[in-house]
Amino acid sequence: MNGQGGELLARVLMAHGGAERWRAFSRVNASIVTGGLLWGMKGLTQDSNPRQMTVWLHEQRASVMPFGAPNQRTAYTPDRIAIETTEGHVVAERQDPRTSFRDHDETTPWDPLHRAYFNGYAMWSYLTMPFLFTLPGVRAEEIVPWAEDGQRWRRLRVHFPENVATHCALQDFYFDDDFLLRRHDYSVDVSGGLPAAQYVHDYVESGGLRMPGKRRAYRRDANNRAIEAQLLVSIDISDLRYS
Repeated sequence: MNGQGGELLARVLMAHGGAERWRAFSRVNASIVTGGLLWGMKGLTQDSNPRQMTVWLHEQRASVMPFGAPNQRTAYTPDRIAIETTEGHVVAERQDPRTSFRDHDETTPWDPLHRAYFNGYAMWSYLTMPFLFTLPGVRAEEIVPWAEDGQRWRRLRVHFPENVATHCALQDFYFDDDFLLRRHDYSVDVSGGLPAAQYVHDYVESGGLRMPGKRRAYRRDANNRAIEAQLLVSIDISDLRYS
């Protein structure tokens, strides 16, 4: 929490439930429904069926099921992605999965393991924000506020080290007067650096912690504005359960 963003980050952490409460849990489970244009850009079909997402809070680990078949799930860590059965049989796996995206552009097709890796690191990031900003090597600094639709949002620019798998090394987070997250800007490095502005709302609460229930990521233009006609990814999160 050091650096110029310390005061804002402290308020943000408290608004989302506080670091002490966060440390009391080790895992979160949630129901997710996903849509958007990105999947078609990658040659994939995305249905609107709910899936069960599990994220480990204090290690980079995640799993979603069903994935590809009713009895299959993913097993994500930054250095390995796998698809396995509920009995633990490995259907497919890839070591050092980030390197498999080398030279990808926005429309390079993804195979199931590409998709599983993207889902794993993205949902791990979303379901650990903003507490992941306190991980070793992560640095947050406050930058100039942003005005949008008559609102003024304070912003944190967060620098992620190489060992934290996420969209890109430098990301911006926008917070309202209540210190809850409203917008998140990043580039999708695994898809040719696709620029995105993700808006979050409809917060849900579980175990005293608060997380956005809806996420909508749009393509971001050169003026740092969302292009509303290009909804890249939508995520609805419900039935949040910490343990």
